[in-house]
Amino acid sequence: MNTTVVSLISMGSLAGLFAFGLAIASKKFAVETDPKIEEIEEVLPGVNCGACGFAGCRSFAEGVASGKAPANGCPVGGARVAKLVAEIIGVEAEGPKRKVAQVLCKGGLAEAKQRGTYDGPRDCHIANATQGGDKLCTYGCLGYGTCVAACKFDAMYMGDNGLPVVIEENCTGCNKCVEACPRDIITLVDEEQGVHIRCRSLLTGRFVRQQCEVGCIACRRCVKACPTGAIYMEDNLARIDYDKCTNCRECVEVCPMNTIDWQEGKPLVLHKEFAS
Repeated sequence: MNTTVVSLISMGSLAGLFAFGLAIASKKFAVETDPKIEEIEEVLPGVNCGACGFAGCRSFAEGVASGKAPANGCPVGGARVAKLVAEIIGVEAEGPKRKVAQVLCKGGLAEAKQRGTYDGPRDCHIANATQGGDKLCTYGCLGYGTCVAACKFDAMYMGDNGLPVVIEENCTGCNKCVEACPRDIITLVDEEQGVHIRCRSLLTGRFVRQQCEVGCIACRRCVKACPTGAIYMEDNLARIDYDKCTNCRECVEVCPMNTIDWQEGKPLVLHKEFAS
């Protein structure tokens, strides 16, 4: 028998032996997958947005199956998906409290003063890191629509005044617009909240007036007017503790700059313990 044939037989025998060994090892060390993971993943939206706090829908499904994530942890799927997931793992369904995006800036083209013409790429991150955009206020919305481009659900568009507008009916609270904004102007808030302080400037009132017609001047009138202590001052800026806010609108009435906004159609009293 020549050397070539012997070599081929030897190599074939070794390959067969290795294959047999791998087959035994794969059965012995195989990690069983919980069938519920597949079932849960099947009912999820499949957008892999990460709003649930996990890397994607598969990771979230694994988290639910292992008890590390709640059945109602998918904000995109809402109550319907929460109910389906709860049925799969055998728990009582509880719909997630829906959150929607809020743009905390009212300084559009008509209200915010310009400092020059920005001639760079129409991208908020690039503008913020280079020339700083067109507006004099370095805390306000840049207005180039990076947040709108990041939204996968057609829940935002750029208004005529150069500010992003949220379509709350379409908003899933996926957090992508929040992540896309380099100036932290966008936040997620419970959809029932109707009072918002739409300014992020930390400058003193004198400089705010020089830059924007609707910026917070830290006059504290809203703080004094709030009956529940929901509004407080921090770094020259009025802020809202939404857990205490009852949508009473007392702060809206006293704000001299029209910085505090009320959304029509929201419930007037959110927390009965604070109602007078």
